Amino acid sequence: LPTPPARLPYVPQVPPTALLGKVTATTFALERPRCVFDGHADASDAVWLAVAFANASAAFRNPRCRAEVPRYEQLPAARSYMTLETAAAAFSCSAPSSPVLRVGGDTACREQGRQDPCNGPLPSPGPYRVKFLLMGCRGPKAETRWSEPILLRTAVSPSTIEPAPARRGSAVLVIASILASLGAVLATAVLGALGAKVWGSLRPQGLGTDAFIRRSYRTHHIPPALPQPLPPGCGCSPPGLCHSAPQPPAPCQT
Repeated sequence: LPTPPARLPYVPQVPPTALLGKVTATTFALERPRCVFDGHADASDAVWLAVAFANASAAFRNPRCRAEVPRYEQLPAARSYMTLETAAAAFSCSAPSSPVLRVGGDTACREQGRQDPCNGPLPSPGPYRVKFLLMGCRGPKAETRWSEPILLRTAVSPSTIEPAPARRGSAVLVIASILASLGAVLATAVLGALGAKVWGSLRPQGLGTDAFIRRSYRTHHIPPALPQPLPPGCGCSPPGLCHSAPQPPAPCQT
């Protein structure tokens, strides 16, 4: 009998941080499970993502080999499929890779005759559950737990969108116009009164127009800021050496 796959405590999840397009009407993002399969995977193993409707995840059965992997085209009938086949080395702790995976991002999956594991757009809001499955030449070797239900966004029907705001009554428009006119008149009066008060306070001090014109002012020139000297050890000349007197030259840090 084949050995049952190891049950890993990792739970897949949508990234909790803000992310553009994290959940759409046909796709969602997942955190990449780094370091999860270390100690279980060999160089020839692959990691798959199993996607199932939330109410069908309990009935999902792991395939015994790659030929039995449920395909994207079987989702409406089988209620589940597997996708995102990736070399296990891409999920190791030392692998430089994107921190997220996108489920449902391959629109070319709808082309006729495609036989490879497809990552096509999800056909409905779901909800869905996902888990990662490590498969080797002899079948499944390790699997994560199922995620919590993931619900996609629902598109808004065009018939529910109001094309234009409701028209206001003519009486409301007349009142609004009158209030706007009164506000403009009041603002003009207040500005005129303030201007007259300021001009009157200047006249008794003997600051007539002629005196005000003949009076000159000397402005203070502000020179441009000069570059500050670099602290010891920051300048490099020739390239590759740092000057730090009285210490001997040392390699530059870039």
